[in-house]
Amino acid sequence: MTDQPREAIAILDFGSQYSQLIARRVREAHVYCEMFRWDAPPDRVLALEPRGFILSGGPASVYDPGAPTLPAYVLGSGLPVLGICYGMQLLIHTLDGRVAPAREREYGPAQAEVLDPDCPLFAGLPPALDVWMSHGDRVEALPPGFAAVARTADAPVAAIADVSRGLYGLQFHPEVTHTPRGPDILANWLHRVCGLHDTWTPGSFVREAVARIRAHVGEAHVLCAVSGGVDSAVMALLVGQAVGDRLVCVFVDHGLLRRDEAQQVLAVLNRHLPAEVMAVDARERFLTALAGVEDPEAKRRIIGETFVRVFEEEARRLRTADAHLAFLAQGTLYPDVIESDATERGGAAVIKHHHNVSGLPPDMSFKLIEPLRSLFKDEVRQVGRVLGLPHKLLWRHPFPGPGLAIRILGESTWERLETLRKTDAIFLQELEEAGWYSRVAQAFAVLLPEARSTGVAGDAHKFGQTIVLRAVETDDFMTASPALLPYELLTRVSSRILNEVTDITRVVYDLSTKPPATIEWL
Repeated sequence: MTDQPREAIAILDFGSQYSQLIARRVREAHVYCEMFRWDAPPDRVLALEPRGFILSGGPASVYDPGAPTLPAYVLGSGLPVLGICYGMQLLIHTLDGRVAPAREREYGPAQAEVLDPDCPLFAGLPPALDVWMSHGDRVEALPPGFAAVARTADAPVAAIADVSRGLYGLQFHPEVTHTPRGPDILANWLHRVCGLHDTWTPGSFVREAVARIRAHVGEAHVLCAVSGGVDSAVMALLVGQAVGDRLVCVFVDHGLLRRDEAQQVLAVLNRHLPAEVMAVDARERFLTALAGVEDPEAKRRIIGETFVRVFEEEARRLRTADAHLAFLAQGTLYPDVIESDATERGGAAVIKHHHNVSGLPPDMSFKLIEPLRSLFKDEVRQVGRVLGLPHKLLWRHPFPGPGLAIRILGESTWERLETLRKTDAIFLQELEEAGWYSRVAQAFAVLLPEARSTGVAGDAHKFGQTIVLRAVETDDFMTASPALLPYELLTRVSSRILNEVTDITRVVYDLSTKPPATIEWL
């Protein structure tokens, strides 16, 4: 474990929906980074004391009126810069090169030919690289001092370098898995150009997070919202290390859980968390609040606000003269923020409003603590491993805070919840017994709206509901592929559901990728 001070990179986001993948790749190279809107206040970005800047892609064209511009402090700092797609074009445009519309948009796989094998970006890499392109503009003239260091069949300038000033650009996307050697290119820039070391590790994150929580909280008690998932468990362990016996863990049964989940969660958490978990039965309250509600965004807002009100009531009940519960800790992750809050994304589109981000009421009495807010799921698991969480809890499939309410299209009645609970239990049981549960990242069932599907029961005509099964493979939960489950397994699951769950007459399997779909349906 290194004892060197943490080094950092600032990523300026120009609105690409997948800029966060750049952050993932930088973190995977053991370098800390933070992502900022391109127009964030300079003092906020520079407070990170970055050792270099990465400029993301984006949907604009540099020559459009009102297009995002390059902040003056980036080049003024004299630090290394790496522009990606729009970021490269912006670097060229700012330094008086020329960017213009391409004759045809280049989208998809391409092969890049390395023109300068001595370029630090391509050190140790072969002379031809598979890359992923997605751009509608092209470079027509380079600024003074720059040279093209790679090209493709359709892009004569696929990578650029001004070695003397430490300025580099890539027209292709090194952050996506479709560019297999992309992580190596980024690592070369981080280590060979910026001179950075491997200072970002799970252990270093734990030390820094505990110190930040301790400084922020002071002597106050902290109410931790725990759910049974790895995110809230890791969050509670971090807070516990920071505040000791001033940790208060609360688990809320909102009636939207899977079969027997409340009892199982409490048993597991009480074995592994540093404080006893208090359970609150709020099933009737949540279901009353959701009565008649079909819109998924409305569900998320209602659930987010109801959670906070329940926690506020528990805080008032527990509060004493020496136990002031001013802080609420929750396991918010970076993908939650990315999908919910376009204000942090330089204009990227909002995907959905997560209950624990934009679903929180503005008048809540707590101050929030979110120590995992900058982490991806795999990073949380690495931190959990350092903190000693058992394998079964570390690799438990994600379960959304709003629970089955966002796996029911339409109203979340108790009857429909019970139908989904039975179905989901069959699916997960069969996955476990077939050895597939640990091979997929997430699996669940979705109940479609109450438009009836025709079926036959015995010799009688029957109308029933439709269930969708979904299982995905992913490392980062920002992109995902459908798990290609064996046909025999799917057939067995379908047969059991149709025979054991009343009112289901049709079972289908979801083969959608993310993007364009999301993992959850709502």
